[in-house]
Amino acid sequence: MSDNDKPVRVSLINLGCAKNEVDSEEMLGVLARDGYQVDAKWDVPGIRSDTDVVVINTCGFIESARQQSIDTILEALQRKERGEIKKVVVAGCLSQRYSKELQAELVDVDAFLGTGEVESISSVVGQSLIRPNQLVQIAEKPHHRWVNSPTRVRMGSPWTAYLKISEGCDHQCTFCAIPSFRGKHVSKPIERILEEAESLAKQGVKEINLIAQDSTQYGYDLYGEMRLPELLRQLSPIEGIHWIRLFYCYPSRVNRGVIEAIATTPKVCQYIDMPLQHVDNAMLRAMRRPMSYEGYTRLLKEFRDATPDVALRTTFIVGFPGETKEQFATLERFVDEAQFDRLGVFEYSVEEGTPSADIEPKVPSRVKRQRKETLMKQQQAIALARNQRWVGREMEVLVEGRAPHDTSAIVGRTFRDAPDIDGVVYVRRCAAKPGTFIRAQITEARPYDLLGVPVSTGG
Repeated sequence: MSDNDKPVRVSLINLGCAKNEVDSEEMLGVLARDGYQVDAKWDVPGIRSDTDVVVINTCGFIESARQQSIDTILEALQRKERGEIKKVVVAGCLSQRYSKELQAELVDVDAFLGTGEVESISSVVGQSLIRPNQLVQIAEKPHHRWVNSPTRVRMGSPWTAYLKISEGCDHQCTFCAIPSFRGKHVSKPIERILEEAESLAKQGVKEINLIAQDSTQYGYDLYGEMRLPELLRQLSPIEGIHWIRLFYCYPSRVNRGVIEAIATTPKVCQYIDMPLQHVDNAMLRAMRRPMSYEGYTRLLKEFRDATPDVALRTTFIVGFPGETKEQFATLERFVDEAQFDRLGVFEYSVEEGTPSADIEPKVPSRVKRQRKETLMKQQQAIALARNQRWVGREMEVLVEGRAPHDTSAIVGRTFRDAPDIDGVVYVRRCAAKPGTFIRAQITEARPYDLLGVPVSTGG
């Protein structure tokens, strides 16, 4: 608090992934609990001129995200120089990964906070207001510490929320730097996850999206065994929760128990996000991914045998060092055989400090771009065919709002559609309120979206 007892106003800008969003909501919750006046923003121009402290929760994953973080910091520092804000605090992945470089280059930043230190945000903000010199609170080896209070100040839609079940990663994929700035895998105790889910439900959340660096490893560090299926079953009875969605499953750890839990647990969406990254066996070895083309094929068959309507989402990396035309052709063949509902493609980018940075030969940027475009064009036809399977059928739809180009229609999502990354459903002649569920008959399919008409309204 300030000397004149006027509440200190803190604006937080969130950048990066859903995991960062949870961290930001927790930081806002800690600050609000400790008496700060808080608000959440998505960019610097949205910050009020009477803001005392700006906290920027950065992303350090890939080059484009890092650049966005740097640009946001510089923009905030310009407003500080003009006297529009008092202090700038930089938190999150970029702070952790490039601590020394940022301290040297951004001397006007008032404080840096590393990953896993959400509970310390109030102390750091308070010290930044009184310290004449730069404060740095960054552990040499990051280790996530769960916030003592379940309080979160929500940033997104009130009916859907991300719930982080673990943090960090024990895998050694050669292309990924995440373990270096997020630390080892740390599970949240199951009773705390249930408490948080119940708290979110009381706030009106109807869809819980479970996230982690590796959801399938959940519980191993705490209980000596992977407890994801049990977690899903214990979340299901919570009153008010309607959908439970699972993200970031590591394919070599998806077993019969996980498949059965998704197929049979009430409220758990028949949906799985399972990044495969590649399928050529030589590429997988180079990436240190412990699966194979044949293993992936069996895994997808097991899913569809257990629950034929399951929505399968994955991501692939094209242009990994040494990827040949033949290896890319193997990936194309697999995509055609697998028939994924949702598929994302990333061009490989060199991440300093990772083993793959030293692997040669590098694939030219032009080739990487062509391969991405080829795979996405191939997937577009597959996605359309997968969507056409739903024409004439009824589906449950979570209403998100009015359709942007037709005020007589709503836009929503089905169990097949994760927030922000998947398709949507447009339901004509419907006035249902956001956050409610309706049933719609699907009348038309497009490559990424569906169209329908209302059958009934729910709640």
